Amino acid sequence: MTNITIDELDRKLLRALQADAGRSNHELAQAVHASPATCLRRVKRLRELGLIAREVALLNPERLAQAQGHGVQAVVEITLDQQGQEHVQAFAELAAADPQVQQCWQVSPGPDLVLVVQARDLPGYQALAQHLFTQHANVRNVKAFFCTQLIKFDPGLTIA
Repeated sequence: MTNITIDELDRKLLRALQADAGRSNHELAQAVHASPATCLRRVKRLRELGLIAREVALLNPERLAQAQGHGVQAVVEITLDQQGQEHVQAFAELAAADPQVQQCWQVSPGPDLVLVVQARDLPGYQALAQHLFTQHANVRNVKAFFCTQLIKFDPGLTIA
């Protein structure tokens, strides 16, 4: 594993990219007070180091709901019957492969895994529950919390 060293310019770039990765290199360079060439070279290096995993578009859930109908989002706690790492890994891989599962976290203490899921509607959630939770022989307990209002969503990480 290589030792990763970043300086203040790298930190500024990471903060700026988390805020808006869609801006041009020239706009990014202006935002962090660096030359466009330096900015381009540094961002390339940050990608190569794996600090920038990927760039995605964050959709506005309220506007999307207006366009296609309100979906169902839930935070789901999963407790497995057998809790050896191979059993946890097997269920995590199954959950992660489902496109309705947005996040899958192995947690401690408490349940073994916590999922954030998005379904088109309640029948869609029921189908997901049947596929992932009911048919999987190792699932002992499922506790779902259905989201009624989004208070905050910020996927950005703190850059020290």
